[in-house]
Amino acid sequence: MQIALAPMEGLVDEILRDLLTRVGDVDWCVTEFIRVCDRLLPEAHFRKLAPELAHGWRTRAGTPMRLQLLGSDPPCLAENAAFACELGAPVIDLNFGCPAKTVNKSRGGAVLLKEPELLHAIVREVRRVVPASVPVTAKMRLGYDSPDGALDCARALADGGAAQIVVHARTKVDGYKPPAHWEWVARVQEAVAVPVIANGEIWSVEDWRRCRAVSGVEDVMLGRGLVSRPDLARQIASARAGREAEPMPWAELQSLLADFWRQARRKLAPRYAPGRLKQWLGMLTRNYPQAAELFAEVRRESDCARLDALLGVDADGPPLGEGESSRKKTEASEA
Repeated sequence: MQIALAPMEGLVDEILRDLLTRVGDVDWCVTEFIRVCDRLLPEAHFRKLAPELAHGWRTRAGTPMRLQLLGSDPPCLAENAAFACELGAPVIDLNFGCPAKTVNKSRGGAVLLKEPELLHAIVREVRRVVPASVPVTAKMRLGYDSPDGALDCARALADGGAAQIVVHARTKVDGYKPPAHWEWVARVQEAVAVPVIANGEIWSVEDWRRCRAVSGVEDVMLGRGLVSRPDLARQIASARAGREAEPMPWAELQSLLADFWRQARRKLAPRYAPGRLKQWLGMLTRNYPQAAELFAEVRRESDCARLDALLGVDADGPPLGEGESSRKKTEASEA
């Protein structure tokens, strides 16, 4: 079984990839999508959204990272994919699932599910130009406004050369509203000969068990569920091994929040760092009442120094150790 961290534009950046993979049991992750329109992007653009490329395309925990491209022009996508491979990208992933209106209006993401022939052409052209050793994978939804064409889309991707397909089990029109239609993941897996990964509405170990039972697939990609419960991959891996993992205590999560804030302070402008903190903290309120209390304290605060004080953070202090999980740090401090 593989557990992947989803690429979530505007949310799962290098900071959250770092923290969530250090918690443990994430097998691989994916960059936020890099939008390709009509030109070869400069190296600096790839380094901005995929800074881990400087470290062998791995997070500090050593978790492999794939590069995701989004666009609708087969030759241009292929050219950028080939260049990314020159920069060391180990896997090229293609986005056919983003539901954002601005993305769809510019002919990117889930709107392309209306055109299975174009899906095939994109994957085929990318597969043609990248080295044989570099897998080309794809992420799709069940369709734009109906799942009726989901199997045709999946076949188009597989026939074009996709080595693996992640299926977010909702249409574009469904957005992120529950439920996720995991039974369609099973139908997709029956329709193609490549591995299929289930994605969507997995918030807990119980959800994972139901998803596996309904979809029939072992591998999962976690998005909002992992962001709001940072040890979800750890809990699922333990359950898969027949063990029950203790949920992450608030003290451990506090260490993650502190490290998140330190990194945000260093990497983002002061006007943007507080918003990123509140974004993640707001999602953590789903599972942690303490997060709701802290969110109430910080929600109207925009001064970084005052946020330092509220979080008990020395902005100049070092981040958690290289390759070391916050859990280990917490255990050491309690020993």
